[in-house]
Amino acid sequence: MSKNYECANARTLAKANLIKNTDIKIAEFGGRRRHSVEAQCAALAILKDNCPKNLVGTSNVMFAKDLDLTPIGTMDHGWLQAHQALYRVADSQFMALENWVREYRGDLGIALSDVIGLDAFLHDFDMYFAKLFDGSRQDSGDPCIYADNLIQHYKSMNIDPMTKTIVFSDGLNFEKALMLWQIYKNVIKVSFGIGTHITNDFDFKALQIVLKMTRCNGQPVAKISDSPGKRMCPDQGYEEYVKKVFNRRCKGE
Repeated sequence: MSKNYECANARTLAKANLIKNTDIKIAEFGGRRRHSVEAQCAALAILKDNCPKNLVGTSNVMFAKDLDLTPIGTMDHGWLQAHQALYRVADSQFMALENWVREYRGDLGIALSDVIGLDAFLHDFDMYFAKLFDGSRQDSGDPCIYADNLIQHYKSMNIDPMTKTIVFSDGLNFEKALMLWQIYKNVIKVSFGIGTHITNDFDFKALQIVLKMTRCNGQPVAKISDSPGKRMCPDQGYEEYVKKVFNRRCKGE
């Protein structure tokens, strides 16, 4: 084993020791930014052996099978983006949530919230969806602003936030996850999807190889994130149109 792998594995063991005496729940979401297959497998094995009650699963189906872990994940950005080409733009997010419910019938119940932005998501995430979905995934913007707004959204509909889950997954390390867990563990159920910090904790910057949909059926589609660096739409005119449409939708126009 190279020195690089030894260092990375030692860091993973330190992370396992950091959380093993807590009730925090961590899922590994690092397949797209991993250093290598070997590094991902080694990190998962270390976490499984040293903090098994904290590791709830992996988004890699092969490793879930090989290591006897739960395959776990959430709704993909492309699902919501594609609906912009399949329905009226104003209705696209609502119909993406509706079609997900029809397809999975209560399974896979974490809604992705950052394709249009939090305000637009909460507008479409009405009482019907808020009760049907188990929770939502925070993948951009300030996590505390997100959580506080979502919790208030549930309370405004007389839904107990402790019956729902936030999956935090935006650029997390174990220290940040623990901080968020401490803040919200008694207010709403929380879980954490951690990627690069598990599968690519080496002494160099991980490659950015995440792909997002930009067109569907010959039509541009957009991801308008609460983090400016995560927006994705090469057609600026279309992006501005989507923003305008959803601003009007949120105002009830």
